[in-house]
Amino acid sequence: MDRRAGFEAVFLDPFGREVQQRWADAALAVAFEDLDPVSAFPVPPGRRWGPGLWWSGMAGRHVVAGSNAMRAQLMVLDRDPQVTGLAGRPVRLVWRDGRGMVRSWVPQLFARYADGTALLADCPSHMEAGGERAQRAGAAVAAACEEVGWRYRRLEPLEPVLGANLRWLAGYRHPRNQGRPGLMAAVLQAFAAPRPMIEGVEAVGDPVEVMPVVLHALWRGDLTAPLDVPLHERVPVGPAGVPARHAGSGRGPGGGAGDESSVRGTDGSANSRRVEGEER
Repeated sequence: MDRRAGFEAVFLDPFGREVQQRWADAALAVAFEDLDPVSAFPVPPGRRWGPGLWWSGMAGRHVVAGSNAMRAQLMVLDRDPQVTGLAGRPVRLVWRDGRGMVRSWVPQLFARYADGTALLADCPSHMEAGGERAQRAGAAVAAACEEVGWRYRRLEPLEPVLGANLRWLAGYRHPRNQGRPGLMAAVLQAFAAPRPMIEGVEAVGDPVEVMPVVLHALWRGDLTAPLDVPLHERVPVGPAGVPARHAGSGRGPGGGAGDESSVRGTDGSANSRRVEGEER
């Protein structure tokens, strides 16, 4: 790659007009989290899935998702307390390679962090997806991000149990699941020390009313539970920042990774009612 030529950014302004400008200037001035996709997600023929929308509980709006793998990563980022904005394909990076040929790449996902930095990411269904072309483009995008203090990642697919648990909790991400006034405070008090989920729920009141509030608190990170094992009514639940591994879990010390759903890059839940992205 010819680094001397620099990178250009192509994006749509709020009126839908295509804009191209120097990458360093765009990274500093443009709120990519508020922009529409610079180009549509491809629809591979013969596949059972296609582009769709993810409702972000953090942003209170829909984010375009191009695949199931991308929706899974949006789930993880949506509950990250450091993330303040999300967007799908908001920018195309353009550069010249070592032979002077014009190259471009549109990362699938953009995430803005509270400190003003950002993440550009691709969400392959398996780490070999895209082949050598994707690897070369990823190296170029990583160099562009490094220039402006951002990061680029090819995000690893989620472990099956973690993905299932997050899909289940995501169904309770809408703020309406906070319940009536005072109920969330009572729930947090009930789990001030780790205990089996059903015990804390029944201590507060009717499980039909209380359970959605507990699951919303787990989604938000106000409560914590081990997400590397299938969620069930006796899974240990505790306050944020306190490992809830031993309260009736039957797994003993050191049994797993706890509430771990952070984004992982290449460098670096179990109920029959689960429906991906379903809001309850």
